[in-house]
Amino acid sequence: MIRNRYGFEFFGGHSPQHEKRTKVKSRIMANAFGELLTDASKVYIMGHKYADFDTIGAAIGVCCIARAKGKSARIVVDMHNNDAHGMIDLVSQLPEYREVFISEQEAILEADNMSLLVVVDTSRPDIIESRTMLLSCSRIAVIDHHRRAAEYIDNAVLNFHEPAASSAAELVTEMMQYLTDKKDVLREEAGALLTGIMLDTKGFGINTGSRTFEAAAFLRRMGADAMAVKRLMQTDIETATARYDIMSSAVMYKEGVALASSEEEQSKVSVAQAADELLNITGVHTSFTAAHEGEDVFVSGRSIGGVNVQVILEKLGGGGSQSTAGLRVHGTTVAQVVSDLKKAIDEYLEEDKHRQTLERR
Repeated sequence: MIRNRYGFEFFGGHSPQHEKRTKVKSRIMANAFGELLTDASKVYIMGHKYADFDTIGAAIGVCCIARAKGKSARIVVDMHNNDAHGMIDLVSQLPEYREVFISEQEAILEADNMSLLVVVDTSRPDIIESRTMLLSCSRIAVIDHHRRAAEYIDNAVLNFHEPAASSAAELVTEMMQYLTDKKDVLREEAGALLTGIMLDTKGFGINTGSRTFEAAAFLRRMGADAMAVKRLMQTDIETATARYDIMSSAVMYKEGVALASSEEEQSKVSVAQAADELLNITGVHTSFTAAHEGEDVFVSGRSIGGVNVQVILEKLGGGGSQSTAGLRVHGTTVAQVVSDLKKAIDEYLEEDKHRQTLERR
């Protein structure tokens, strides 16, 4: 990464990531996190805006760990603008979670100088649920699996950052194994964490390592119900229909790269699911989908090959991981975003071609 007069230029990121994590680091991080919880007066948890199943699942896992340590935790989330309503509704019925989900304003009023803020599933302050809350807390712990961006939370007292992990839920599950007993974990909590893992791995199909399966096995022993997870991840008929509407416009932009867009208003969930579905087509190893919802244009990128969709969408201000990335642009058109996306794809493929030429010499 090199800083220029306009911002940052990213280099590298073309090679697939290899799993190099050890259980030693997970144990060290778990012990350090346990000490932070013990010393905290209050515990607050939040992730990125438009929280998804991985964000909320990881936050619920942190709540479980905090409860095992004798601390009550609160999850800061926008109850209207999130993609995990089903999960939130499910756990909110439990006595342990009746007052756990709170708004940004409530958290800011409650927090004191000994409060611990746990940030999950992101390390970027520009997309966090509440920047004000982030600035209000001096004790911050970050648990994230995305590649570090140009702007990141640099004042965390604990930073459990593992780009090789499948999800934030996987990282939280690893810490749970050292900080909780079976009696501490509710069946619904184990199910929420397993849902987060399944979302980010697309049902263990991508970005999955041996540690991912170990985490899933642990959650299964804790009572996670695979069928309940499947029901939680179901979508309504309107979303499914919209997904196929977007897919109907798909074209092969480059060899192995499918691109689909819709000028009709679609939900960001449909955009993401359409990108997932395109990878089921023979000969497609990378997919991009785009559509608008209100004044925002959403783009989803997916990859099961050597293409790093995060690097491509970072060129446009997005982010994510090597196999799953997204972008949200405000106040523009789908056509303009698709045009910019094509340029970013071309630049990436040209850089990759140049890199391969140099490696052969």
